[in-house]
Amino acid sequence: MNDTDGTGRNGGAEPQEGGAAPQEGNAEVRAGTGRDEILAQAVRLRESGRREEARALLLPLSESHPDDAEVAYQTAWVHDTLGLEAEALPHYLRAIQRPGLSDEDRRGALLGLGSTYRVLGKYPEAVAVLRDAVAEYPDDGALRTFLAMALYNTGRHHDAMALLLNLIATTSRDPEIAGYRPAIEYYAKDLDATL
Repeated sequence: MNDTDGTGRNGGAEPQEGGAAPQEGNAEVRAGTGRDEILAQAVRLRESGRREEARALLLPLSESHPDDAEVAYQTAWVHDTLGLEAEALPHYLRAIQRPGLSDEDRRGALLGLGSTYRVLGKYPEAVAVLRDAVAEYPDDGALRTFLAMALYNTGRHHDAMALLLNLIATTSRDPEIAGYRPAIEYYAKDLDATL
């Protein structure tokens, strides 16, 4: 997930190279050897832009904790930030299929999974995951936005546009949009309607 925009995507950027692998003498890496310490260190590394180092910690942690949803989610997320969506996919699947994620992390994992399916061209899977996620978290505008993108990719342009128009009408702080909210919501139901 891209830590700057909260979308779970790296904005289509190419994988970033050049991240230094953790060195055995690195005090940050040596600091913790338990699951919680390693996971916390990996998150700090990812958040500070040291994604390759975070990945180097998370891969063995994921192998040693295959049923840990939180480890799976963080492993998926770091792959996502590196542009390694295909590698992120199985970790996202493991994360959402197992108990143990906080509500916030579950939302993030569902968004990441749906977005990853979309980026990989698996549009029907993206729609299915994101539609279920929107049903589970109906007030999450990011999930609805990513669902609209996936709907667009499946050729369901009307549904995508209606979803986005309703999102704009209900969440915009623009006073001009607020003034036209009833009209926007009305036309979003049938963009092809004429008199």
